[in-house]
Amino acid sequence: MLLSRYESMIARRYLLPGKGERFIVLVAGFSLGAVMLGVAALVIVMSVMNGFRAELFDKIVGLNGHAVVQGYNGRLADWRRVVREATSTPGVTSAVPLIEQPLFATYNGRAEFILLRGMRVEDIRGNATIRSKVVAGDLDAVTPGSNNVAIGARLAEALGATIGSDISLVSPQGQTTPFGTVPRIVNYRVAAIFEVGIYDYDKAYVMMPLPDAQTFLLMGDAVGMVELQTVDPDRVGPILAPLARKVQGVGVVADWRRLNAELFDALAVERVAMFVVLCIIILVAAFNIASSLIMLVRSKTRDIAILRTMGASRGAMLRIFMTVGTTIGVLGTIAGLVLGAVFLFFRQAVVNFVQLVTGQNLWDPSIRYLTELPSKPNPVEITAIVIITLVMTFLATVYPAFKAASTDPVQVLRYE
Repeated sequence: MLLSRYESMIARRYLLPGKGERFIVLVAGFSLGAVMLGVAALVIVMSVMNGFRAELFDKIVGLNGHAVVQGYNGRLADWRRVVREATSTPGVTSAVPLIEQPLFATYNGRAEFILLRGMRVEDIRGNATIRSKVVAGDLDAVTPGSNNVAIGARLAEALGATIGSDISLVSPQGQTTPFGTVPRIVNYRVAAIFEVGIYDYDKAYVMMPLPDAQTFLLMGDAVGMVELQTVDPDRVGPILAPLARKVQGVGVVADWRRLNAELFDALAVERVAMFVVLCIIILVAAFNIASSLIMLVRSKTRDIAILRTMGASRGAMLRIFMTVGTTIGVLGTIAGLVLGAVFLFFRQAVVNFVQLVTGQNLWDPSIRYLTELPSKPNPVEITAIVIITLVMTFLATVYPAFKAASTDPVQVLRYE
């Protein structure tokens, strides 16, 4: 909006009214603050939601792959052929055979539910999610025949186990006797402790070499599934469609969307709901801008009439008051972006401080999956937030500006 020199001067004068108009300044300040808080809240919440989804996706997919070929009845005997078929499928980057079985672990009288995962040694060591998250011990010590395992940090805390502890794994698939099936109990030494950052995984996972898992679970040479990685997780369905037809007789292909559909669908709905709710804050701020401009127009009615008699056009009045309101919106938007960026940078420190002051655990990993508050700002979403805010604040200036432009100087100055 191009303004002439005198229009710019008057707009600046109206942005900072005189001593007798402090109330208008106060209302305009509240309007700017409301815009700032609305923008900051939207940026913070959407960035945290994006970070939450990205962290969950990276860590869940890092451990479970983009898809799995699951064997019928939990067994995949012809897994080597499945691996060959998978690796020859265009778009598939890796195929990892593994066993995943829910069991129990005991140590010093404590018992915990676990998820035993057997993988080839090269796959365990090549898994970046596990390899980069070892907090104690040595992952290289987990070798076939060594009776060494790697366990999650939360599971180690629950059992009271440390490096070198001998934990007992209990499998219901044991030896059959005349009195029934005797559970199979085998001791394993904790050689490494990892913390991937997802509470459910750190609380349950026990990693061991594939041959040891096959022996312990009496599975022979079979595995439970083959984990697949693709070039594009969003196109996992079309990529794996040819493989699904080839393995139809021995197993079924399930991708990450099917395995975690409820979780990611809930996150998507929550993101939309939070965006709409927080946009209401910006709408309220726009109403505040409109009300402050209406008050300004009423207080400046005599000045507007004088300007009109001096030759100022209706368009000039329109531009002046629209500039005043839009400037408040722009300044509030900039301040909101700065506030949001500062909060996101110190987000974990803020959470820790509030927890210290209130004595409440605001980020319980057993409820929120992740151990720390994540963040991933999306430039496209931030741009959309800025555009929505500026459009709302601009529309809020239309009525007061037209009201100022329609002021009749004859009626105002008749009795002056």
